[in-house]
Amino acid sequence: MMMLLAAIGMVKAQDETPQLEYVMELKVNCEGAYQVGQTSHGNRFVIPIVGGTFEGPELRGTILPGGADYQLQDQAHGRTEIEAIYSIKTDDGVCIHIRNKGLICTGKADNGAPNFYFRTTPQFEAPQDSKYAWLNNAIFVCQPSMGGGGGAICLKIWKVK
Repeated sequence: MMMLLAAIGMVKAQDETPQLEYVMELKVNCEGAYQVGQTSHGNRFVIPIVGGTFEGPELRGTILPGGADYQLQDQAHGRTEIEAIYSIKTDDGVCIHIRNKGLICTGKADNGAPNFYFRTTPQFEAPQDSKYAWLNNAIFVCQPSMGGGGGAICLKIWKVK
């Protein structure tokens, strides 16, 4: 309990407004989605991740094939939960596991215009003895977008400071 109170005291001493620091952009190549169907949790889709690249100020490399983006649609409310699970490999040979959860929400704004929200929060598992261990100890936010060419999705990631 004392550690928690000390940590809270440290937070109060810091600036109250979080800042974002750019980390990287991933260009993720996917294959065609397949539909599991209507489950007890919603309409389930799976999108295989087959490769890609990533680059940022402190790391770059490739996205390993074998992961997938699992989507659960609630069409009645215009909401899709996303969980992508995959791994990347840096140019210097370090493998890092990623679990990226988020939401896609569609609907209408108060003025009737279409409203679209798509954000995720990646969590990294990097080897503790690597120069990428810092990825294990922070919160990250991601802004996905289409347009990576050839059906790839682009993921811009920032560290919350």
